Amino acid sequence: MGYITCGAGDPAGDALKDAIHAYRSHGMHVLLTICQPQPSHLLDARYLNDAAQGGADAVQCGNEEMKSGPFNIYIPPQQFAAFYSLCEKAIHAVNPSAVIVLGSLDPHIARYDVQLLLSEAHYLDAMQQAMNTQVHRGGHWTWRSQIVGLINSWHDGYPSLSVDNLRDLFQFWAFEFHIDQNQLGDHLWVVEDTGCFKGCGVNANDRQQVAIAHILALIVDVQTARANHVPLFFFSARDFFASGVYWPIGILNNAGQAKPLRQDLPMGSRSLIMTCGNLKTKVINQEQLLASMYQGCRLPDNWYATLVH
Repeated sequence: MGYITCGAGDPAGDALKDAIHAYRSHGMHVLLTICQPQPSHLLDARYLNDAAQGGADAVQCGNEEMKSGPFNIYIPPQQFAAFYSLCEKAIHAVNPSAVIVLGSLDPHIARYDVQLLLSEAHYLDAMQQAMNTQVHRGGHWTWRSQIVGLINSWHDGYPSLSVDNLRDLFQFWAFEFHIDQNQLGDHLWVVEDTGCFKGCGVNANDRQQVAIAHILALIVDVQTARANHVPLFFFSARDFFASGVYWPIGILNNAGQAKPLRQDLPMGSRSLIMTCGNLKTKVINQEQLLASMYQGCRLPDNWYATLVH
């Protein structure tokens, strides 16, 4: 979930408490993202204290803090260190067991954006220095002991299964954390994962191509995350409109209805028989597929041919 600082439609106050309680009453765990507010309110603890009262199981303090652009506000690492410290303190004052996630890394393509990825590591180094010289002078805080949020958006699995940007990002960040890749889940969470559909080599006007790239990215990225024991949150639950563009990247349509596995075809035109222990279950929509994969169910051998043809 996003806090109100992330967008006009996101909740705060009692509405936030009620929403989180509703999810938890169904046995779900909630990750709450607190996007940093405008710079003039960056250290306004009222936002953080209110968000803390929501009672989320995990809280992401900050979002895309390294990104600059027309829809993003870059936060210098020294200022973000102060914000993160204040956020962590507010959350743990209410719920000491809550997991805290250190902002989120911008979506980059590992094989092309090496310098941008290195600049993110340098940002974290600068944040660490600020934390130990300004925020908590004489401290020994290190970003490598935190859980860092990762955003991935690429056509993983398309046009071939060898395309796996999430795998490549995992390799990069395991090296930067100075850990074995099988330890990555203790240091990195994929807080937003999606397949791209425009400006990345996928023809946004070709519904079939978009649909195939989308479902392959969902499957490949869940498989990659599970193989590396890294928590992954698929973004978004629903398709949505933004900047006058329809974004067909959810597992539900913009009305909240289930989408078929191949979203360019009628429901049931493609199905997969998943093996869940000793049971087999037929899935025909993306929500069923995602849930069964999270539960460890196994795809049939013909899953790729079924979805691309």
